[in-house]
Amino acid sequence: MTRDLTIVAIFLASGAVGCYESTAPAAPPQSVPAASATPSAVEAETKMDTRVPVPLLPMMAEHQKQQMRSHLLAVQEIVAALAKNDFGGVEAATRKIGYSDSMGQMCTHMGAGAPGFTPTAINFHRTADTIGTAAKKKDRAGVLAALSVTLNTCVGCHATYKQQVVDNATWTRLTSTAPPMMGDHAKESPIHQP
Repeated sequence: MTRDLTIVAIFLASGAVGCYESTAPAAPPQSVPAASATPSAVEAETKMDTRVPVPLLPMMAEHQKQQMRSHLLAVQEIVAALAKNDFGGVEAATRKIGYSDSMGQMCTHMGAGAPGFTPTAINFHRTADTIGTAAKKKDRAGVLAALSVTLNTCVGCHATYKQQVVDNATWTRLTSTAPPMMGDHAKESPIHQP
């Protein structure tokens, strides 16, 4: 065993692990600012990404991203609670992503300009409710199965839809047939013009 370790140590010390030997320290990686993307690069990426755009005002897009992060945190809390057989913790975390009337209104508002998005989003929340139902029964396998189905709705939604940040005029044009929502985010947007 020590002979094997000695051979590995000699091998590593000889610099044989790299494809080449550098005489100068490596330069730190340079990040490319997002603003440097040329219009043709942005257009090319847009053409390659064939998902359905979900038009959102900038404030709405940021809110939606925050919601997605909070959903991911709730899923992590579900997994952590289940690992400890803490079914009450699973139920509590599930309530953060389950369906409610206000969540349904938000999904309707966010998806107003993208056909099919609203039912997909609402389905996610209703599917998440099944995790809590299984947790109430202390059904570990049921929680895992429901969590798998719920995560499948996440994967399907992200594979189908993408955010498209638009200006107020575009938002209004694309959502003119959408019902208004109480506390409409468009009215709160700094780019909204009466």
